[in-house]
Amino acid sequence: MTWFFFCVGLLIVAYFTYGKIVEKIFVINPERKTPAQTMADGVDYVKMSNTKVFLIQLLNIAGLGPIFGPILGALYGPVAMLWIVFGCIFAGAVHDYFSGMLSVRSNGASVPTVVGDHLGVWAKQFMNIFALVLLVLVGVVFVLGPAKLLAGLTSMDVAIWVGIIFAYYIIATLVSIDKIIGRLYPFFGALLLFMSFGLTIGLMFSDREFYSVGLDFFTNYDPSGLPIWPLLFVTISCGAISGFHATQSPLMARCIQDEKSGRMIFYGAMILEGIIGLIWCTLGLSFYDSPELFKAALDAGSPSGVVHEISIALLGSVGGIIAILGVVILPITSGDTAFRSARLIIADFFKLSQKEIIKRLYIAIPLFVVGFIISKVDFNIVWRYFGWANQTTAAIMLWAASAYMYKRGKFHWITTIPAIFMTAVVIAYLANAKIGFNLDMSISTIMGVVGAFVCLGMFFRIKKA
Repeated sequence: MTWFFFCVGLLIVAYFTYGKIVEKIFVINPERKTPAQTMADGVDYVKMSNTKVFLIQLLNIAGLGPIFGPILGALYGPVAMLWIVFGCIFAGAVHDYFSGMLSVRSNGASVPTVVGDHLGVWAKQFMNIFALVLLVLVGVVFVLGPAKLLAGLTSMDVAIWVGIIFAYYIIATLVSIDKIIGRLYPFFGALLLFMSFGLTIGLMFSDREFYSVGLDFFTNYDPSGLPIWPLLFVTISCGAISGFHATQSPLMARCIQDEKSGRMIFYGAMILEGIIGLIWCTLGLSFYDSPELFKAALDAGSPSGVVHEISIALLGSVGGIIAILGVVILPITSGDTAFRSARLIIADFFKLSQKEIIKRLYIAIPLFVVGFIISKVDFNIVWRYFGWANQTTAAIMLWAASAYMYKRGKFHWITTIPAIFMTAVVIAYLANAKIGFNLDMSISTIMGVVGAFVCLGMFFRIKKA
């Protein structure tokens, strides 16, 4: 547990140090009016307190990613914790800060518009399609995951829970953001905190250690022999860096009171999500006596089965159920805003006002029909495509942030270096994976590195303002 608390400490210190550096390089203007003040519409542009916006941002971005991803990533061993810490500080939190603040500077624009403003029209049109695909995949993934957990707690079938969750999504997507999301999320946040701290305390008193082998960052413990590169950096997404967050940050960019609250809301929420990821990664590393037993538990019950088993074992029946409910609300509170973001992206594209509910229905109904159809596809297949699409979106958003900085003569490397790394990851993953081109790993790695530096060369052709 000493290593766990050390990693948590690094994340907290990073918020007050590196987060401040990022904010200083960006250069905020506390006196500048935000979209919530200049474009208030009572539906999506609604001014809310910093505490409420922070909680909503955290619950929006913290879906199944910081739970399922770190659990699956823990198969590789303690190296997974390194990626969560350094990925979160230097890539994920920076990504979230820029995706939020650039949206604030663009009147609360969705991610395709933000990308288009800084990378050009072709990038905007590509992101319109790509972001929609990602958001629908997210919505589906975040229906199936909680539905399986709830089915394990009750006698109701998974299909029934899928229908109930979809019904909630429809309502939450259509009504004003402060009617359901703004009122329920503080309660959901309390459940989330109980889950996080309760399981941490339960693990502290369980006397469990990392696979009984200690800290060995240079050993791949995965019983299947899956390579750490590039799979770890796609498997653990939301706990370290996630493109899905770029689709969610504009929702809160439309609600923040001033630019100085951006570091707490965007950078800070990602740091807290990294801590949640560390908790579940540590649980995965410590709960089972060996990687083989851990892999067998995953094969038998998927990550949702592992969540159920660990929660009940560490906190008992009542505490375990509360913890599981804390896990359930994460994907549900991200799924509803995923569909909400998709609605807003389509509305921006067609320049369709969303003040009247009938116009929201024009977009929402087809979205949910498509989502329900995809929910019938095998969960593991949907998760793999979601992972790649998620990290590709993150890479594109980082390049857009770099372009914004480069054009203005600012120190762009704080976003360019993680953009280069994530570009290499997603290209190598697509080249090697069975859902991609199924090429040899060495060839895939070369393609990833070359592709990343080709993107860097194209980046430097951008004209400075």
